Amino acid sequence: MNSAKCYTINGFSEDHTGGNPACVIPLERWLEPDHMQAIAKEMGLAETAFFVPERDGFTLRWFTPDLEIDLCGHATLAAAHCIKTHLGYGASIVKFYSKSGALSVRFEQEKYVLDFPSRPGESADLPETIVKALSHQPLEVYKARDYLLIYHRQEDVESLAINREIFDQINLGTGGVIVSAPGVSHDFVSRFFTPQATILEDPVTGSAHCTLVPYWAKRLNKQSLTARQCSARGGELRCQDQGERVLISGHAVTTHESSIEW
Repeated sequence: MNSAKCYTINGFSEDHTGGNPACVIPLERWLEPDHMQAIAKEMGLAETAFFVPERDGFTLRWFTPDLEIDLCGHATLAAAHCIKTHLGYGASIVKFYSKSGALSVRFEQEKYVLDFPSRPGESADLPETIVKALSHQPLEVYKARDYLLIYHRQEDVESLAINREIFDQINLGTGGVIVSAPGVSHDFVSRFFTPQATILEDPVTGSAHCTLVPYWAKRLNKQSLTARQCSARGGELRCQDQGERVLISGHAVTTHESSIEW
């Protein structure tokens, strides 16, 4: 019988009922991908992160209940929080190796600062399936890994409704649909939806800000930005545009600790 610790950690929040919960499982060596996928499905959270020690850092992989993905912000933040808080990691920066290349998280007082690749979107046409699924239409459409839909005001993003029966007719692979607008008390707000996923709306999506940050930095002519993901749980992010990289910072809090056996 083998076992591993399992931590539930809320990313981009100091609140035990806010932010985006991720399951984090430290491993000494990799399990088979099908096994990790089955664990992620059983956990039932938006993401489950697994990591193993490698070189001068850790190799990190992320699984939704449905598939392995190439990049996840809140689960990377949660993994860094686990390494620092529960594994007693003493350095000020933790390095990760992933499907999206080298990533790092810097420990800065009570916050974690993620160093991620920038993924600017290009002007695009929105697939008809997505058009029909939206309660109201965007002003602009861009495409990187995800579709980015720009709306006029925060209220448009908050009130947006998705017809899931229609929305689930499209498969975007590991991508999703970001909706965003200027914020009332933040530089911008957003929400994130994934068709054909167990969890339709992600509470806080760090990776979406790889596309959001370059858009809003250019539009607002600002390098440093404040952001809020206005899902039901909500989350706060501070972002910085650095050209080919974006910095995304936020808090994290552990809500549960257990173990799994196999």
